[in-house]
Amino acid sequence: MRNPWRDVFGKLLRNRLSLLGFAIVGGAILCAILAPIIVPYSPVKGDLANAYLKPPSTAHAFGTDELGRDIFSRILYGAQISLGIGLGAEALGLTLGTTLGLIAGYIGGALDALIMRLVDILMAFPVLIIAIAMAAALGRSDLNLAIALALSIWPLPARLARSQVLSIKELDYVAAAHVTGASAWGIMRRHILPNILSPLVVYGTLGAASVILQEATLSFLGLGASDQFAPSWGNMLSDAQAYALSAPWLSFFPGVAIFLTVLGLNLLGDGLRDALDVLTG
Repeated sequence: MRNPWRDVFGKLLRNRLSLLGFAIVGGAILCAILAPIIVPYSPVKGDLANAYLKPPSTAHAFGTDELGRDIFSRILYGAQISLGIGLGAEALGLTLGTTLGLIAGYIGGALDALIMRLVDILMAFPVLIIAIAMAAALGRSDLNLAIALALSIWPLPARLARSQVLSIKELDYVAAAHVTGASAWGIMRRHILPNILSPLVVYGTLGAASVILQEATLSFLGLGASDQFAPSWGNMLSDAQAYALSAPWLSFFPGVAIFLTVLGLNLLGDGLRDALDVLTG
C-alpha cells in the first residue's frame, strides 16, 4: 500500500520555492539558536568612544548604532526574541483556535453558537488593535506579548477548524466510532483531529509570517519585549527612526531580516499547501 505522506514529502522536495522557504526559515532559527556562539560582539554593550554610528566595515559587517553596538550581533540575538515570540504566539493561538473550533463543530448547539459569536465579535476588530489592547492590559513582558498575540489570532483557526469538522463529522468512520461507544473527546482526538490537520498546518505556517510582522509592529510602538534595550527587530527599527538619513543601515538590516523571514514562511506555507493537496485531492 502506497504511503500518501511519502508523496507529500516528495512533492515538497520537488518544489524549489518551498525548499528556499525552508532554507530561509531554518537558517533564521539556526542563527537564533547559535547566536551566543557566533556573534562577534555583545548585543547590548556599546563602545561610544570608538564605534559611534560606524557604517558597515570589516570590523562591523552591518555597522554600529548610536551607542556603538554591533548591528550584526543584535540582528542574531534579535532573532531569538522576534522568532520566539512570533512562532510561540502562533503555536498558542493555533492550538487554542483549533481546540475551540473542534469542540464547537462537533458538539454543536448552544456551545457552538457561543463560541462562534465570540469569534464574530473578535473578527469585527482589526487583529492589531486587539493585540495592542491585550498587550497594554497584560503588561509589558515577552510572555504577555506572546499571549496577547495568541488571543488576537485564534478566531481564524477556530473558524477553519469548525468548518472542517462540520464537513467530516457525519462520515461513516466517525459514525462507526460513535456506535462502538467511543467518547466525544476520544472521537475528536483520534478520528477527527488527524483528518483536519492539513489545512491547519498550512494556515499556521502562513499565519506565523503575519504574527512576526505584528510582533515587530508592537515592538516598534513600544509594546514589545520587556527590556527596552533588548535587540528585537521591531525595537531596532524603532530606534533607527532618528537616523533614517544619516545612518540608513540601522533600519535596513533589521528590515531585511523581517522581510526574509516572512518571505521564507510564505514560500514554505505555499509549498505545504500544494504538497498536502495529495492528501485531500
